[in-house]
Amino acid sequence: MQKGHFSFSDKIKVTTKNDELEGIFIPSQTQDKITLKLDSGYNLSIKKSDIKSIKLIEKRKKEKKVKTKIKYNKSLPTITILHTGGTISSKVSYDTGAVAAQFSPLEILEKFPELKNIVNIRSELISNILSENIRFHNYNIISKAIEKELKHNIKGIIVAHGTDTLHYTSAALAFILENINIPVILVGAQRSSDRPSTDATQNLIHAARFIKETDFKGVAICSHASPNDTSSIILPACKTRKLHTSRRDAFQPINASPIATIDEKITFLTKQHEPEKEFKLKPIKEHLKIGILKTHPNLYAKEIENYKNFGALIIEGTGLGHAPIEKIDQKSSENTKILDAIKKLAKKIPVIMTSQCLFGTVNMNVYSTGRKLLEVGVLNNNSDISTETAFIKAAWLLSNHKNEFYSLWNKNLRGELNERILLNHYLDVMGGN
Repeated sequence: MQKGHFSFSDKIKVTTKNDELEGIFIPSQTQDKITLKLDSGYNLSIKKSDIKSIKLIEKRKKEKKVKTKIKYNKSLPTITILHTGGTISSKVSYDTGAVAAQFSPLEILEKFPELKNIVNIRSELISNILSENIRFHNYNIISKAIEKELKHNIKGIIVAHGTDTLHYTSAALAFILENINIPVILVGAQRSSDRPSTDATQNLIHAARFIKETDFKGVAICSHASPNDTSSIILPACKTRKLHTSRRDAFQPINASPIATIDEKITFLTKQHEPEKEFKLKPIKEHLKIGILKTHPNLYAKEIENYKNFGALIIEGTGLGHAPIEKIDQKSSENTKILDAIKKLAKKIPVIMTSQCLFGTVNMNVYSTGRKLLEVGVLNNNSDISTETAFIKAAWLLSNHKNEFYSLWNKNLRGELNERILLNHYLDVMGGN
């Protein structure tokens, strides 16, 4: 191995026992490995024991920063971009070795120059976390930042967000921002902006166009319509889910149609409702405990009992909304204990049934297991709300309408429930490329 000190941003060639790799040197957190940032944008850790040699290819020069003023275009509307973290608002800093948030208006326009012909930009970094680390208090921080921006003369707001829990956040904002009278569009990126195949550019530009060119009011998601850079879709805040780990069209509507499509023009696919009352901010209590339990073969009553100190429990059941609660033979006696545990829990807290099936409606009237669950107090019969949105709705109701929880649960408050599901609500997404 070539000896010497390599600095972050140096381009090096690493020869291992089986391969030759070129990339940007990144200091590793562990002593026994080095990390390369490959041309694909991915980071690769290599054990030092596997390395035969390292060769310096190029020392990276520090970029000189030139201060530039942004010209305000009076003919264009102004939008605010709020950054919460995620790949869409970050890039590698070759001076520090860190992934740095790029959130000032100038940095955004340098990164996405097409925006300057669409909108004027206000921008603020309100957090910089991976979306899997989000907690209820983060929803409140985002919501309060949105409320603050309403005091300015803006056409709408884009929330840049990590993709992993973006659909939880969209549902949370839809509930918290009651009667919001401007568009709040959540945008993420499956692939980082320093990769040629990034989806960040199109998602952000199409979100800005949607805000500029329409009178939409409310919370929604903007995402790729297909793996190709041909069009985007605007998705309902409470009826969307991330369905793929890496595809650029990972977000798709569940039991719903997209709100609109965006290509050369914007086409609305569903009718939008105007806010009927004055805007109110209704946060979620930060210390609430809401559980999600996925039923499975060989379930134990103890798994239900673990939620006795929670505020509510979402049970993601099988099929039409079932759980293993019937004794079939001597070896399935645990199932009767499960029913008893659910009955005891439902007397203390709301217990809500959803389905592992992404599409369709919970119907606990069809089979004996479902009817028994209804008899012991399980909620959510004849509902198509998703597990994730049910989780958010339960937290929001307990925070703002605790005494009305049971009367409000089956009411459609934010487009989270359908009166009827259309055939193409399933075929549209499953027929995609």
